[in-house]
Amino acid sequence: MRSLALIPSLLLSSAALADIPSVATDITPVHGLVSMVMGDLGTPALLVEPGASPHGYALRPSQAAALQDADAVFWIGHDLTPWLDDPLDSLARQAVVVELLDTEGTVVHQFREDAVFAHDEHDEHDEHDEHDEHDEHDEHDEHDEHDEHDEHDEHDEHDEHDEHDEHDEHDRDAQALDDHDEHENDDHEDGHDGHAHDGADPHAWLDPENAVVWLAAIAETLSGLDPDNADTYRTNAAAAQAEIAALNTEIATRLAPVSSRNFVVFHDAFQYFEQRFNLSSAGAISMSDASSPSAARVAEIRDAVAEQDVVCVFSEPQFNPGLVATVAAGAQLTTAIIDPLASDLPLGAGFYPALIQSIAASVEGCLSAQ
Repeated sequence: MRSLALIPSLLLSSAALADIPSVATDITPVHGLVSMVMGDLGTPALLVEPGASPHGYALRPSQAAALQDADAVFWIGHDLTPWLDDPLDSLARQAVVVELLDTEGTVVHQFREDAVFAHDEHDEHDEHDEHDEHDEHDEHDEHDEHDEHDEHDEHDEHDEHDEHDEHDEHDRDAQALDDHDEHENDDHEDGHDGHAHDGADPHAWLDPENAVVWLAAIAETLSGLDPDNADTYRTNAAAAQAEIAALNTEIATRLAPVSSRNFVVFHDAFQYFEQRFNLSSAGAISMSDASSPSAARVAEIRDAVAEQDVVCVFSEPQFNPGLVATVAAGAQLTTAIIDPLASDLPLGAGFYPALIQSIAASVEGCLSAQ
């Protein structure tokens, strides 16, 4: 009889559990933020598995099923994962879909096409707002300045190298580009290309202040779907916001001593982190969508390494390191790995703070090495 008495309570517990929204997220940082808000109430599904590039991906059957079962979907947006548009339309028709990049209060920077960045770009951080009208105007001005010098830089490159050196360099660049193209083809074997080379830079999760904004949006969305647990979602979000705000202050202090040291990244995914912490990125080997760079772009980065006293080049685990080796060849550079998705970190509520800590540690270590 005692065991039978437990049945009503078990039924109530199962009913309460069934009321928790089923949630799907696109990438690991978003999964981490949603996990912070849900806490012990539930675990969101992850659509892009750790270690994969979000710029081109094919959903596995289990991931498609999670999308179909979802009551809510949180994703960065079309600018990061344009291939997800169709699955959202066909599989998640009943879900509340939240595009975080469009959330009110989000700091949004514009896509950068240039290989070499303007030195004063990070000083304009406080002028950026969610509308980005000034960002877009300033970037057009910067593009015009780079266009005026592109032809001159190409002639200078021929003057600086004799024919034999130029031939060897061309062979190295061509091989690195071939290797990179092969890797990119593997990433995009589902037939999807990266997003267009304009508009918003989608890597907005790397600004911790955006994470603070998104936590509130996630809590309100889940509270609307699950009013009985609204207080829990909001309490969890507030605690997470306080943790990230404190982390933001701590990292700003840590990185201040190395903020003026120039570095190059593999692909232009770190603009938000750079501008939030006033870092001096000299350029990116590949654009924000991780598309394959031309030989001319690689050569431009190599020139910048010499001209701007670059001390560090960052590679990423998702991409071929051959191009990083090409850029660093012959230069006194420190190399390090930096991962905007932290594919080696465990998923869960601790993921996002650990991601930001991991990037800060790599930046601090590499820029302090010389």
